[in-house]
Amino acid sequence: MDDRTRGTYGEPPHPEGPETAAGRTILQMVRDWLFELGETVLPAIVIAVLINLFLAQATRVYGSSMEPNLHTDQRLVVEKLSYRLHQPQRGDVVVLRLPERGPELLIKRVVALPGETIEIREGRVMIDGAVLPEQYLSQQTRGQYGPVQVPEGHIFVMGDNRGASNDSRVFGPVPQVRIVGRAWVSYWPPGDLGLVE
Repeated sequence: MDDRTRGTYGEPPHPEGPETAAGRTILQMVRDWLFELGETVLPAIVIAVLINLFLAQATRVYGSSMEPNLHTDQRLVVEKLSYRLHQPQRGDVVVLRLPERGPELLIKRVVALPGETIEIREGRVMIDGAVLPEQYLSQQTRGQYGPVQVPEGHIFVMGDNRGASNDSRVFGPVPQVRIVGRAWVSYWPPGDLGLVE
């Protein structure tokens, strides 16, 4: 009787023991897991990086310069798309990166736009000679400043807490290329959830 008549249909005996077969199965499982990981996690990382670079990013408020409207440790979403479509608007709350001022991002409010003349006197901000209504303030703007004309391609920014803000009164108008984005939504703490105004 040859091999064909013993029910094995001529299959050669398995050269590997059960340990080797089990090792191959584990190796295949690891390969499958790595492939699946690369197939799902890698695109997610790429998408997250692209969103962070071009659309939005999270940031945290440090300091009291934007009180009473924004507080230290408040978390915000900064959107980066709108200023690719239009210029900053007066009243926008923007996040700035000024390398000469250190590594931390600054958050300030746009007060004057390119070509406008800003002056501070008698507790009021004047834009081109007219008083700027600033309903977001809880205090007057003390001191004297200007008149200074904002150069083209720049904005003049100030904190809402005018007595404790390092802003354009100190470092001058800011090039628009230094704007990271517009503070859009506050998401933490939960009591502050909502649009940034």
